[in-house]
Amino acid sequence: MSVSGPDCPILVWMLSLNREYTKEEYDACHRVVAECIEHIRVAHNPRDADSFRQLITLMLPLLMMRHRRIPRAKWNDKAWTNGKRYIEQAEEDMSPEKFMHSMIGYHLNWEGSLCGMAMTQGVRKRVVNIGMAMKQFAVEPRGASVTAYVESQSHKLTAFELSTVTQEKDDEIMLKRLCIILALKNAYIRAIGQPVGFDYSRLEFNIPNQSAIGDGHPLQGWEFRIWRVNLGVARKDMLVSELYECAVAFFRGSQESKFIWHETSKELEGWVQFINIDQMIKVIPKLTA
Repeated sequence: MSVSGPDCPILVWMLSLNREYTKEEYDACHRVVAECIEHIRVAHNPRDADSFRQLITLMLPLLMMRHRRIPRAKWNDKAWTNGKRYIEQAEEDMSPEKFMHSMIGYHLNWEGSLCGMAMTQGVRKRVVNIGMAMKQFAVEPRGASVTAYVESQSHKLTAFELSTVTQEKDDEIMLKRLCIILALKNAYIRAIGQPVGFDYSRLEFNIPNQSAIGDGHPLQGWEFRIWRVNLGVARKDMLVSELYECAVAFFRGSQESKFIWHETSKELEGWVQFINIDQMIKVIPKLTA
């Protein structure tokens, strides 16, 4: 599941909330998080869909380490100075050099019916600089016009970005461009560990030119990956299609920033793993081992 590169390969796990959850499933997830994840406490609220999203997303690192066949007792989830999370494996049976490059930086996020984790492995001070975001291809509130929705989000855009979004009069193209810009900004903000309230207009993404600036200066050394996810979600007796624009930001320290676009599912096969609620619930008994 890795992508070719000299070091710090990026891997992504995406979990589809493709159906409603049950109280029993909520309780099972809550027990796992309470037992295995020490740095956060989630209030027990089975009726709150956001609470379930948070719980099942918090379980993604457990699943990832389970796939690597590393027992829970052999790793610790730690915080870097800016609050970014990373996983430190037990040093036993590792040379000092291997241990130094065994750190796993990760970032969790969720929106709507999609939960995700982006991760990379390498030296601690590098792997923590990763962030991911997803933006649902939909207007808010439901039923609003695309023009009105773009206007409501304009405070997050620079004048140039707003012009690139609105120069097309086709609603679908306008919404797609807006979602890509917001996903990229969110991913970058999360990668640098900024708190909620960061001024989005300090960043400018020039999509046609595939470049970005922050506070008027070029963002150098960043790798941005952009892709789209199409989910089929069961809502009562209907199957609803949901689209999401997704982005990962990772600081590689190179001279230039790079934008990598993935247009097909085949292009994602090497580094993005898709699972759903049923697959996660099924492995719950193994996550605490």
